[in-house]
Amino acid sequence: MKIAVAGKGGVGKTTIAAWLGDFLARNGHDVYLVDADTALSLGQASGLEREQLPQPLVLRTDLVTERIGSGFMHLNPEVGDLPGDLAVELPVGLADSGRDGAGRKRLLVMGTVTGAGGGCACGANSLLKALLAHLVLEAREWVIVDLEAGVEHLGRGTVAAVDGLVVVSEPSRRGLDTAAEIARLALGLGLKRQALVLNRHQGRAEPPDIAGLPPLAASIPVLPSLTARQLTSGSVLELEERSSLIDPLCRDILAALK
Repeated sequence: MKIAVAGKGGVGKTTIAAWLGDFLARNGHDVYLVDADTALSLGQASGLEREQLPQPLVLRTDLVTERIGSGFMHLNPEVGDLPGDLAVELPVGLADSGRDGAGRKRLLVMGTVTGAGGGCACGANSLLKALLAHLVLEAREWVIVDLEAGVEHLGRGTVAAVDGLVVVSEPSRRGLDTAAEIARLALGLGLKRQALVLNRHQGRAEPPDIAGLPPLAASIPVLPSLTARQLTSGSVLELEERSSLIDPLCRDILAALK
């Protein structure tokens, strides 16, 4: 299954993407986590140190020239080998029963995708677009794509073929209005399986009735262990609330997209 995670900046979508990837890997699935956000924080959220992060594909001018060309551009480049060659292994959190049967979790760092899907002739963007399309259409593994904040990727059609969309928001009118806009754009691209996640949501109040807002799949309170860790670590994994709260939330999100 291929899942995109979207929302306005600062709402926690990268955290949700990291949790989903780790939950799936701990339950025996092979997963590609794709960082398509300019913040490039998915690797750290998933347990890597900053110095372990790979160079974003968009900056690999050697590879862009090799696959796209420097004069007449090949807009349908061969990219089938790139996920295996460029992906960085991510640590898989320990399951309650140990590591036996855990899947594989790998990270691909894309960088900025400016105009992808919108007819841009830029070589780097063409390569990124082709690689995303390959992962979405051809990869047998689970794929979790952490999108740029806002609606740029969806508006350009970058992930039009994903199976499901997780829209993340904080419990604010501005965040929910952005979430509804993202959902409407996705629906226009044929993405009907959508789920809303409310992050840092104290209490159980339902979100307001906003046209286009997906059904609420999960509500996440402020997590004390994550708050305590944020100044010293970029990782959002192995939290105290994993078994009691985070894993059940991941199950709820995935069930809502089926």
